[in-house]
Amino acid sequence: MAIFSYVARDQAGRTRTGRIKGKSADEVASKLKAMGLSVVRVETVGGRGIRLPFFGGVSTKDLAIFSRQFAVMIEAGIPIVQALDILSEQTQKRRFRDVIRRVKEDVEGGKTLAESMKSHPKIFPHMLVQMVAVGETGGALGNTLKEVAAYYEKMDSLKRKIKAAAAYPMVIFVVLIAVTTFLLVFIIPRFAQLYADVGAKLPTPTMIVIGISNILKRFFIHIVIAVVVLIFLFRRFVKTDVGKRMWDNLTMHLIIFGSLIRKVAVARFARTLGILLSSGVPIMESMEITAKASGNKIIESAVLKARKMVGEGKTIGEPLRETGVFPPMVIHLITVGEQTGKLADMLHKIADFYDDEVDTAVAGLASVLEPVMVVIMGVFVGAILISMYLPIFGLAGTIR
Repeated sequence: MAIFSYVARDQAGRTRTGRIKGKSADEVASKLKAMGLSVVRVETVGGRGIRLPFFGGVSTKDLAIFSRQFAVMIEAGIPIVQALDILSEQTQKRRFRDVIRRVKEDVEGGKTLAESMKSHPKIFPHMLVQMVAVGETGGALGNTLKEVAAYYEKMDSLKRKIKAAAAYPMVIFVVLIAVTTFLLVFIIPRFAQLYADVGAKLPTPTMIVIGISNILKRFFIHIVIAVVVLIFLFRRFVKTDVGKRMWDNLTMHLIIFGSLIRKVAVARFARTLGILLSSGVPIMESMEITAKASGNKIIESAVLKARKMVGEGKTIGEPLRETGVFPPMVIHLITVGEQTGKLADMLHKIADFYDDEVDTAVAGLASVLEPVMVVIMGVFVGAILISMYLPIFGLAGTIR
């Protein structure tokens, strides 16, 4: 028999908690009902009860929709528990729905909304939990949730812009790999057989292409497996602190995409810190949350270093300038915001400015990358075909 912990209410409406043995959660629930208790939650000790399968992660867009709908219901006067019940029914993703129901049960059991959300850090980010805590304390939960919704909508917009910028080159790259592989595996061997039959003397470029084709045909499965393994190892490495730092540093210095990635990182930093400060979260805690929510190890290290120096009595602008990560204009505007006492407003303006910069950069990349990728694809395919026709050109010259 397993040990279950439970949360229940007695007939007077008081919350009762404890542990009890049973074969299943249903059996324990039946025992509690027989004791005259109304069951709120039953779960195995050391677990979180019945776990539903994982059906997709909770995205930024999901959090934006959740916060927006929650805010509307709170401002309409719907109690938190009832609002959570409605949200759980409307949510499509099973994991998210399950977590919302658990949050509702915790609130029914006497916890605050922020405390209930904090129990699910993989679903509700620390920033969201802190904002909800501030909203509950200040009696302005509806307004706070609207700010949170606006924040996640902006973050989702930034993500979509990055995906839009990367989509075209990725498609062209995949097509290039597919076309090149098709030529080397199916077309080049026919040319090679033809030249072998006539005993033609092959120029060096042709021999190189035929050699690559032979290797690809002979070790095709091995190459595919090696590529899959390398991709897997790369993804694992990038998830480590060292790997993530190296990758973020590399991407921020790329010739074409580096500027765009840096602008997105600055926009995210300014937006996150701005909304936290405007909601009343203390500066030190706001900077810590912003660092963790940045999604970029270089930005995270810079913000944490600045936070340490702020704790020593310095202004925010000065340590951020010393990190060398943020553009001079951003440092200047932050300094002005500190001096005028309107840092949060200035951070929002910085975020809006860099949102527009990202839009412009994405549009510029699309116009530049399209011809560049077409030329690259043409060069690769053309080089292969020309190398295979060189012997024919040689034979034509000999006939003359």
